[in-house]
Amino acid sequence: MRNTSARIRWFLFYVAVVLFVVFVLFPFFWQIRTSIMPPEQINKMPPDWLPSRWHFGYYVRVFTERPFLTFLKNSLIVASTTTLVNVTIGAFSAYALARLRFPFKNLVLSLVLAVSMFPVIAIVSPLFLFMKNLKLLNTYTGLVLPYTTFALPLCIWILTAFFREIPKELEESGKVDGATPMQTFTKIILPLAAPGLFTSAILVFISAWNEFLLSLTFNTADNMRTVPVGIALFSGEFEFPWGEIAAASVIVTVPLIIMVLAFQKRIIAGLTSGAVKG
Repeated sequence: MRNTSARIRWFLFYVAVVLFVVFVLFPFFWQIRTSIMPPEQINKMPPDWLPSRWHFGYYVRVFTERPFLTFLKNSLIVASTTTLVNVTIGAFSAYALARLRFPFKNLVLSLVLAVSMFPVIAIVSPLFLFMKNLKLLNTYTGLVLPYTTFALPLCIWILTAFFREIPKELEESGKVDGATPMQTFTKIILPLAAPGLFTSAILVFISAWNEFLLSLTFNTADNMRTVPVGIALFSGEFEFPWGEIAAASVIVTVPLIIMVLAFQKRIIAGLTSGAVKG
């Protein structure tokens, strides 16, 4: 009876896992299916589950009839710059929070994390006026600065947990060997914190790549739009090009999936750092 009950529980567990995976992957399957479906099937009701033939015309039209390469370039520049700035500043800030002793350190760390929970829509209007006065509208800097502000707290939080786990004896041994504090930090501490750096960089990059509201508000010129805003503006007054939208969404999502799968071990190590003590 015990073996039977255990098998039933395991069976139900795997059924639940399969259903959850299907639920999560279904939207992506539907997007791929729509992106290769011929035009005569796109608006068919009831919809067909599979295309009668593969049609790649939407992928061609995305690049030939839309400035999609410009959108990709803008998103890549903004996301990469934001990631580089966040990881650089976050590494120094997290190291200071992990190693230095000063009053209200835990309060500072809590306030840093609280910033990331602040709703962007609540401050988008004053931010727009601020960027307008600084003449940063329709510029890469005008997006990198607010993206950094909202992504930096999470980056600092993750890296602080990593730096706390690195033994202080390693830094002391570096000082004994004649290394400067900067050499100790760059040659000893940072290599050991590589999983945290990878985790922070990937999460910040994905966040900046997918951001929509600030990009829609600050960059209104066609040649400065990022991918999410560009795809959202594909539709016209009398048409809704589902095929092109699906093709564009597949193009911008696949690289993120490949990146996450390639670095999944480092991401898991970074997110679970400090979860187990001793």
